[in-house]
Amino acid sequence: MKITLICIGKTDDKYIETGIEKYVNRLKHYTNFSLQIIPDLKNVKNLTQELQKEKESQLIFKHISNLDLVILLDEKGKEYRSVEFAKFIEAKQIASTQSIVFVVGGPYGFHQSLYTRANQLISLSKMTFSHQMIRLFFIEQVYRAYSILKGEPYHHE
Repeated sequence: MKITLICIGKTDDKYIETGIEKYVNRLKHYTNFSLQIIPDLKNVKNLTQELQKEKESQLIFKHISNLDLVILLDEKGKEYRSVEFAKFIEAKQIASTQSIVFVVGGPYGFHQSLYTRANQLISLSKMTFSHQMIRLFFIEQVYRAYSILKGEPYHHE
């Protein structure tokens, strides 16, 4: 199964970038994982929030196929404990899901067209995190899920 994380904008903080690289490299042992960074929009001062979300969604759609299972990382989504998320990943593998695309939206969230296309919403927390930090947290949770599924000692419960 291929897992892709699509994000808007590059990571500016080196320590976050280092953490992301660490977990992306660890994930290579378990699954085909890729991080797709869509460049920030230019001249957003002249755009309304809604128009900015629409333009970002157009860029995101270029990286999504009709066969992808699309999951938006959204505050209104379902929350999972780490073990539950591991079971979710396992269920998708058992169901022979070929590709899951997780999406982190831009600063104002998602355009309605992405909500319409999405198969599911997942929330990592009721708290709000920066769009850069959420990448690290999510990638670590994917790694944690695979370590749980393999019975490795990374996760303690």
